[in-house]
Amino acid sequence: MTFDLDKIDDAALALLYLTLNRKDHRAWKTIDYDVMDRLHEKGFILDPVGKAKSVVLTEEGMAAAERLAQRLFGQN
Repeated sequence: MTFDLDKIDDAALALLYLTLNRKDHRAWKTIDYDVMDRLHEKGFILDPVGKAKSVVLTEEGMAAAERLAQRLFGQN
């Protein structure tokens, strides 16, 4: 089966939003490393490489994550 990597990235970003600490924009980085690297390349998160167990969403990432979480998981 072939997967649409952009859809996977959208779902991952929305999931990061659900675990987000709103105060410092940190979310647990329990997502696949390749996905995290793509989110970083797209400018949605700061560099995920390191010992920290969380990752920081950029302002653009915050806006996209909120929009995607509502679209994918919100009740109408």
